Amino acid sequence: MPHKMLKLSTLAILVAGASQASAAVYDIQQVNENSTLVDQPYPVQSDRALTYVSTGIESSGSDASCFTTDCTNNTYKVTGQALRGSQGKPLEETVAYNANEQHVNDESSLWNYCSYNLGYESCKDWAKREFFGVGYTDEQEWEQPGLGGLQKKSAAWVKGYSSNSQGLVDGTPVTTFASDSSKYDGSQKGNLGNFDGSAEESIDSTVNGVVGDFVYGITSSALFKNDHGKPRAFDKRGFVNVGGNDIALDPVAAASPLVSNMGQTQANAGVLFNDQLLVVGSSAYSPSFYGKDGNGNLRQDEDKLPNVEDILNTGTPTLDFNRFKTCATNSSTNLYANWECQFSTFANEAAFWLVDANGVVKPGSISAGSGEQRDGLAVIDRDNEDLSFQASAKSVALVDGLPLAAGYSTSNVRDDFYAMQAAYFKADNADLTSWKRTFVPGLSIKPGDDRDFTYTIANAVNNQSMIVGDAKGNGEKPLRAYVYKIGDSSAQFLDKLVPNLFFKDSNSHASAVNNHDQVVGWVDTTNGTKVERKHRAFTYIAGDAQGVLASKKAWLLDDLINDGKQDSKANKYRIINATGINDAGVISATALYCESGYDNTSQNSYCGGGNEVEKYVSVKLVPKNTDATIQPREKQDDEPVKRSGGSLGILALTALGFIGFRRRK
Repeated sequence: MPHKMLKLSTLAILVAGASQASAAVYDIQQVNENSTLVDQPYPVQSDRALTYVSTGIESSGSDASCFTTDCTNNTYKVTGQALRGSQGKPLEETVAYNANEQHVNDESSLWNYCSYNLGYESCKDWAKREFFGVGYTDEQEWEQPGLGGLQKKSAAWVKGYSSNSQGLVDGTPVTTFASDSSKYDGSQKGNLGNFDGSAEESIDSTVNGVVGDFVYGITSSALFKNDHGKPRAFDKRGFVNVGGNDIALDPVAAASPLVSNMGQTQANAGVLFNDQLLVVGSSAYSPSFYGKDGNGNLRQDEDKLPNVEDILNTGTPTLDFNRFKTCATNSSTNLYANWECQFSTFANEAAFWLVDANGVVKPGSISAGSGEQRDGLAVIDRDNEDLSFQASAKSVALVDGLPLAAGYSTSNVRDDFYAMQAAYFKADNADLTSWKRTFVPGLSIKPGDDRDFTYTIANAVNNQSMIVGDAKGNGEKPLRAYVYKIGDSSAQFLDKLVPNLFFKDSNSHASAVNNHDQVVGWVDTTNGTKVERKHRAFTYIAGDAQGVLASKKAWLLDDLINDGKQDSKANKYRIINATGINDAGVISATALYCESGYDNTSQNSYCGGGNEVEKYVSVKLVPKNTDATIQPREKQDDEPVKRSGGSLGILALTALGFIGFRRRK
């Protein structure tokens, strides 16, 4: 009898274990990897794998929740980006790292930014990686630079350029208007010259979303070649592809030749509105390196033009601020004859573009005002020539049939300095001719060195008027994710709502929220000081419970894919950042991938004993409509410190957080 009892008990344990092993809340699906960046030439040869990151998930429309319906064979597309190396100044940012000074243009300025805002002991290495690229050779960075890096893009006029980022839909590269010379229609198109080799080999791009038949995102110009150098028509421009039409989203306010030809735009988010795509983002309206302050006095900021020796390690050719000024002040200037014009910086307004199925575009401004003022502010802070007006719409939803956008705008903090603050914008009518801006309460920025925040941003909004975003603490104070329901008295920080996961002084970033008020993003899981901390993706249920996920609770997504089985598919991934979630509950994310499977199921397990290279991959998480058991991964007291590969992934995702990056619904 004892033997029989033992056998039955053992069987029961095995059955329970087997049931638990298949009871994860989400199934993880890796997105295909088909970027053509691997085939393109590059001055530095490397066998390092590309880094794949997600940017969002396709809308599920009126489909049922995957928590109640089998979505195993769902077709929701994941948008993303393949990266060859570090970016220095990522394409997705209106101004680098939300440092409104716009001085992030050389290794020194990157180091200064890191030292003041991040406080890493490794800021020297951080700045070198962002400037010279991943895998640079220390002390020989000019002779043996790494992959990617700001230096290569800044030096393109002289040395040419090979693409560093490529936009993807379900892992398939997306071609934009920028690869077709006939699609460049600026008034100085004739001065550009011809493509410098293959256009596709010099374009950087990212895809931000898919809505129905529309695909949208941001692209750089291809590199051209003329008698003076190798210019880009512009640094970045929003795009939409639909029905075989590849469309450029030109600046809304073409007040000057510099703005109309070289001004930047960004397509950040979109929604169907009256059978058209309403895409929102930002649009340049004035140069920000030479202009008038609020008193009408001319201000010029020479630091916005880098030193040529910092770009080329040589004194020739020269860069001169007097020539730089002519880019903004002389309408007859050949913008593509002077290298200086390539470094133009801009004041940007929140903007929209309506695009129909035939590719016809109707642009408009979300920020109020015209000429040299937006929302009552001059282009450049009258007391600080470093600061300029900046606004952007990063997300959009329809509330009561009209668009509600969220992002940030500029406030003049007690008439002391310009600051970027989280804001939402309500359209007053269906013609979209008027929008009302409101700052998110509870996130105000105060003057003085001891103020709480440097900037605040709204990253996403849903049709329930729920906004999620980030507030960057002043100096080394952390980035903090928040949620806010329009009509409430104040935004609420997740480190206060769910302190068990968002520990004191942890950094966190809220990327997206769906119409069920389910939030996703990332949060620190280690608490070291003066170092780049480890991130893991999270979800927070701000609304009603979703399946087994209870209301007002938060979890690491690593725990929700865990099935407790070491040899399962789920144990090949650790999820770093969640970037989007649709109403069916499907999540887009970026993950670490260990091909042989991690050594155990703990949160910080080695990959191949620490000797196997981890890749950074784009994944899709699909809720299971079966009985699920949440199985938190063990913390593993002796956290491994030996990791192979992936230096860009950690670096890139750190950058993503500190710029208040993605915002998908």
